[in-house]
Amino acid sequence: MPTVLITGCSSGFGLETARLFLEKNWHVVATMRRPTDDILPVSDRLTILPLDVTDPDSVRTAFAQAGDIDVLVNNAGFGAAVPVELIEPDTARALFETNTLGTLATMQAILPMFRERRRGTIINVTSTVTLKPLPLVGVYRASKAAVNALTESLAVEMKPFGVRVHIVLPGRSPETRFGNNALPHLRGLDNADYQPMIEGMIAGFREESGPITHAGDVAAAVWRAAVDPDAPLRIAAGEDAVQWMVEAGQA
Repeated sequence: MPTVLITGCSSGFGLETARLFLEKNWHVVATMRRPTDDILPVSDRLTILPLDVTDPDSVRTAFAQAGDIDVLVNNAGFGAAVPVELIEPDTARALFETNTLGTLATMQAILPMFRERRRGTIINVTSTVTLKPLPLVGVYRASKAAVNALTESLAVEMKPFGVRVHIVLPGRSPETRFGNNALPHLRGLDNADYQPMIEGMIAGFREESGPITHAGDVAAAVWRAAVDPDAPLRIAAGEDAVQWMVEAGQA
């Protein structure tokens, strides 16, 4: 029975991905900063572990407890919608420490095992905001674009060792907590120049009409990357994500 370790399973994409892999009869190691036992179905194939990807001790402990895994899914992360001019230095550091360096830490924790046994799969969930310039998400976008670059280089490095590496790019997903989780970091509504831009962005993100990404779309894309040996390096997740990939010439 294959085993997948998924980061950021407390809600949204990570939670739905954990549910899908359980339904597919995999053993699932669902990690989150503050473990909650009642959000996933009770199963003898489910292990819930605490994991803060920004804490080296937490990473070491979680991977030691997880044991032998076949697929790593890096989903943990957060967003912040702030003009580049106004973003707090602490917020900028936190974005890179969680989204970029946290992903690097978990990959480094598992890569020796994957390389030595000549198999394994790493799937990094980033974002379609990396595909074109957008206002107010510059630092968040940079943190995810860095993950794309890391993943692309890692895929080349790992190919001789039989280890597969993929990027899943979701689009806008108003049904998840992502937007609400980003609001505490919001800055600029008291600035006359930035206020209209920020209000328009908030309204657009919450708008549920038109093509959007559902959590199930991301879970399905991760599943494809995990089980399809011919899956591409980059996989769009969601109708809007597919459109953006086409427009960017990366479909």
